[in-house]
Amino acid sequence: MKELAIYVHIPFCARKCRYCDFLSGPEYLEQIDQYIDMMQKQMEQCRELVKEYRIRSIFLGGGTPSILTSSQITRVMAGLWELAGDRMMADGEVTIESNPGTLTEEKLKTYLDLKISRISMGLQSADNEELKNLGRIHTYEEFLEGYKLARKAGFNNINVDLMSGLPSQTLQKWETTLKKVISLRPEHISAYSLIVEEGTEFYKLYGSGKGKKELPEEGLDRLMYQKTKELLEQAGYYRYEISNYAKPGYESRHNITYWTGIDYLGIGLGASSLIQKKRYRNEEKMECYLEKLSRNKSVCNLEEALNWQSEMEEFMILGLRMMKGVSKSEFQKRFGVTMESKYESVLRKIKELGLMEEEKDLLWLTEKGIDVSNEVFTLFLSD
Repeated sequence: MKELAIYVHIPFCARKCRYCDFLSGPEYLEQIDQYIDMMQKQMEQCRELVKEYRIRSIFLGGGTPSILTSSQITRVMAGLWELAGDRMMADGEVTIESNPGTLTEEKLKTYLDLKISRISMGLQSADNEELKNLGRIHTYEEFLEGYKLARKAGFNNINVDLMSGLPSQTLQKWETTLKKVISLRPEHISAYSLIVEEGTEFYKLYGSGKGKKELPEEGLDRLMYQKTKELLEQAGYYRYEISNYAKPGYESRHNITYWTGIDYLGIGLGASSLIQKKRYRNEEKMECYLEKLSRNKSVCNLEEALNWQSEMEEFMILGLRMMKGVSKSEFQKRFGVTMESKYESVLRKIKELGLMEEEKDLLWLTEKGIDVSNEVFTLFLSD
């Protein structure tokens, strides 16, 4: 039986961060209870579909899922467990995202009672000035308090999100953030580089012109990536994906879903799905999402039916994000042709530039290749 991951979008947060382009914000807060009711209706609509799968992971993302009260998150999880039934795998992973300042002992106990096994904490920086500039609602001290509460409650699988390449950030400041987080010994660390997205407050400030000069130059950004790998590997974390590090056995099953082409189902506002080689996206306007489900109509819209070519492109691009790389035999099994017959000239070019290595069945990006991974990935795209 095929595996499936379930993503649940909770679009509520106390304040919109200045860099965030996600479908979330404080403007939805008054609609939380109605939204949960309608999400449960969407879950009911998906019941027959889910019966075809084993569930490998559930991920509650946002927004800020931890802004929900204990009774509200209980309602969400009740719907999810009814949807998953007995199809949840024995080693299945259930994650909830949280922001410092929104966690309490009561909520954390509720999470564990609801079989939420993993908590992902959005720190981003251990520097309070950087946090203020990002528009975060918390200080580093408040993060520490939430982290200690999670440990005390009994969580033994914690991820911490960090962000480098921030305006006016120095290598020393980034190194300090890394060392502070490493000292806490979380099981997983996600370390992303800031991307200034259109439509955000940061884009107005740093997207172009004079403001762009406040962002670290490309060379410094790469030094930050190198320092991340160096410090985390010394501390016993290994890099299993371009931006993700884990202690052995604590890789994120849910994230691996996206990089390895496993089907996933999106529940909630604007959530995406990949089901049987077709991509879907839920309604993005809250009033439309609520209104359609109130009439028991589908909110899931087909965006793309993957063809043979696009499947191969995704296999290469997403697979090469993983440190273990891509398998030539798996490629041939899935597509009926060899990887060399399809991408011979591309692979030769990448190898000659020192961006890729090969051993037996596997190909993977070198450190040099990871530094320019976005440029490498474009080579696999058809004209």
